[in-house]
Amino acid sequence: MNSTTLTWIIVAIVVLAAVMVAAVVVGRSRRQEHSHRERARELRETAQADQIGVQRREAEAAKVDAQARMAQAEADARAADAAQLQAQARDQARQASESRSEVDAQLRRADEIDPDQPGKGQVDANPASRRDRGNGQDGSEPAAWESPSAQPPRHEA
Repeated sequence: MNSTTLTWIIVAIVVLAAVMVAAVVVGRSRRQEHSHRERARELRETAQADQIGVQRREAEAAKVDAQARMAQAEADARAADAAQLQAQARDQARQASESRSEVDAQLRRADEIDPDQPGKGQVDANPASRRDRGNGQDGSEPAAWESPSAQPPRHEA
């Protein structure tokens, strides 16, 4: 064998080895692509199955949020009602206080003009004490005219 033939045989072996290496690399690449495709398909299936659960949880969260907003609206309405009732209570207390002042003024006037009133001309500085006299609140017996069947005493002028 001459050197040219030997050179051609070596070149052929090198080319054949290169082709075999390329075939192995391409085959490995195709197997890897197939493996990646399979893995991607599995991930998509898993994600699709999980998506149903996620949608269910999102719907539940939306439902709870709606319930919370409804409860807040009801609480706001109750707070508004409470504020209105407090305003009514303050107004009624103010009116009652005005009425109490009028009654106390009438009692003072009656004491001033009553000839049988001891210490005529001296007005009791504490009208509440006059209201509470004889009603049992201070330990004394209630006045006879305070019983449900009795009438208050009348003064003839």
